[in-house]
Amino acid sequence: MLKRKMINDPVYGFVTIRHAFVLELINHRYFQRLRRITQLGLSSLVYPGAGHNRFQHAMGAMHLMQNAIDELRLKGHAISHEEEVGLLCAILLHDIGHGPFSHALESSIVNEVHHEHISSFAMQRLNAEFKGQLNLTLEIFNGTYPRKFMHQLVSSQLDMDRLDYLARDSFFSGVVEGQVGSERLIKMLDVVNDQLVVEEKGIYSIEKFIVARRFMYWQVYLHKTVLSAEYMLVNVLRRAKQLADQGEQLWASPSLQYFLNNKISLSDFEAADEAFEMFMKLDDIDILGALKVWTSHSDFVLSQLATRIVERRLFKIEISRTEIPESSIQQAIQDIQNEYNISAEEARYFVLNGKVDNRAYNSMNEGILVKMKNGEIIDAAKASDHDNLSALSAPVEKYFLAKAK
Repeated sequence: MLKRKMINDPVYGFVTIRHAFVLELINHRYFQRLRRITQLGLSSLVYPGAGHNRFQHAMGAMHLMQNAIDELRLKGHAISHEEEVGLLCAILLHDIGHGPFSHALESSIVNEVHHEHISSFAMQRLNAEFKGQLNLTLEIFNGTYPRKFMHQLVSSQLDMDRLDYLARDSFFSGVVEGQVGSERLIKMLDVVNDQLVVEEKGIYSIEKFIVARRFMYWQVYLHKTVLSAEYMLVNVLRRAKQLADQGEQLWASPSLQYFLNNKISLSDFEAADEAFEMFMKLDDIDILGALKVWTSHSDFVLSQLATRIVERRLFKIEISRTEIPESSIQQAIQDIQNEYNISAEEARYFVLNGKVDNRAYNSMNEGILVKMKNGEIIDAAKASDHDNLSALSAPVEKYFLAKAK
């Protein structure tokens, strides 16, 4: 048994850890690594306060999960001690597979290995290490546990993950439009026919939550300067990988060196522990340390890209609602060639283009259910009298073109 252990969280105040096994999991090296993985990547180049990490987010999500469990019990829904621990562990581990600057890493030095894959491997290894104590956690996380609402608390359009990251990212970035009433939303939770629902009087909190999510995506997660920085990081890692493939010995930590010098795909993670263990040693320090050293490398592309990120001299980026013409992309490449007297292949590293999209709410994919006063269960978009809520279900696409200036 564990006497209550409390930590002080800047968003919620005191967060209580009630279970000995949960604390044991938190103290594991895989989980402690999340202290060294920034939650918002390079967003701090735009919002200086946004330097919080995935450890803080996981702990906050665990706090909200505990509150949700307490609320559902008050409403007469039986949740056993084992189920409570399973739910807390599932939400704690939901981000365990994130690497440093995850999306940049997934697009450069590992081949189609996403953080979801790593999370699955991590949970399986932890379960083996803890002799099956995470069996229920895995069932809840994977959605195979018979009580469906428990998976929805971990992964849905109104899960504890989203409630925490919106509140936390808004708090640290200073973007007040992202603030959500997570406490009120949790108070409005209920379960009907094994489905997680929100009581009708919580509909305005749902509306604010969905609108806040839209604001946060365009103002923080997909902010144009953040896009420029993160795609520049993709390119510097791609260049480093290209040079390593050509036999160039780059300065890097042993874990980063492993991925630069080897072609690692999902099959490597499935076949042996080495790739997984090396990945679990990677964190922001490896990437940022390498960038600092690479600023002095003899390769023009690598040194220029690394220097620009370190010194925050980011590419100028333009956003468009229509697709960028190929002629504009080719002209940008030609301009870089002429300016730096480099090849078209090298110039391509200094031109970024692509598409981003955001759907604040998807009513077609297990939407948020509202329990009306008459007992009817309907989708939030139908329950709302907010004209724009249905419109927010439509994906919004934007295109970008960025180049060195």
